[in-house]
Amino acid sequence: MTLNCKGNLIDLTSPKVMGILNITPDSFYDGGKYNTDDLILEQTEKMLSEGATFIDLGAYSSRPGAKDISEEEELKRIEPVVKLLLNHFPELLLSIDTFRSNVAKRGLDMGAAMINDISGGDLDAKMLPTMAQYQAPYILMHMKGNPQNMSNNTNYKKFLEEILFYFSEKIAKAVSLGIRDIVIDPGFGFAKNTSQNFELLKNLNLLKTFMLPILAGISRKSMIYKTLEVRAKDALNGSTALHMVALNGGANILRVHDVKEAVECVKLYNALQ
Repeated sequence: MTLNCKGNLIDLTSPKVMGILNITPDSFYDGGKYNTDDLILEQTEKMLSEGATFIDLGAYSSRPGAKDISEEEELKRIEPVVKLLLNHFPELLLSIDTFRSNVAKRGLDMGAAMINDISGGDLDAKMLPTMAQYQAPYILMHMKGNPQNMSNNTNYKKFLEEILFYFSEKIAKAVSLGIRDIVIDPGFGFAKNTSQNFELLKNLNLLKTFMLPILAGISRKSMIYKTLEVRAKDALNGSTALHMVALNGGANILRVHDVKEAVECVKLYNALQ
């Protein structure tokens, strides 16, 4: 199983780690932390040196109830950082975390390698055609609603079946448009309550039926810190524990805040295999 990133074939036989770089002022864990060029470069270099294969750059906070920002504001935030990162790290495999096709297009034009869309194309009808045009890897996530209202969209008649049906429809549409490199993300914390998140993680292997790479984004999320009755800043140990569960369930990419610990988790997982 491979991904074609800017002509580089990334082998996902051994799981890979994607480091999170939020340049938003209001993300749930690291909002406002990387607000200067020096801090952005320092954190990126740290994550790469610790073993991250991808860096996922986000300029729109998608935490539950996050404030909506305009496309213009998102571009204003993200463009200079894409330029900064690719000037300093020309070989960087940069993922752009956006649901807007114009932001995706601009990022890819500037040299980004892939797009991470929390909406699976639902929030911008031009996203899937744009991805077909660029032939870059596309991370397709499950969510109902949008970040502002998704916490009110946790009602399902048949939870797992609905998620599987969602992906079967989305993948079929993407493939029909000619998108070749698709990664599926079950969307932990997006329109799902804590018990649903754990049910999804326990049954993650069901997504393997699509024979596509699976991304798990559970790092420091509320399913961890609420269960442990701690704050997000104290949820590293819980994140690592559930990362191993995700790997055992078939995850090919871990999207994380803490790269070193996730890479160690992958090494131990590989040793177990």
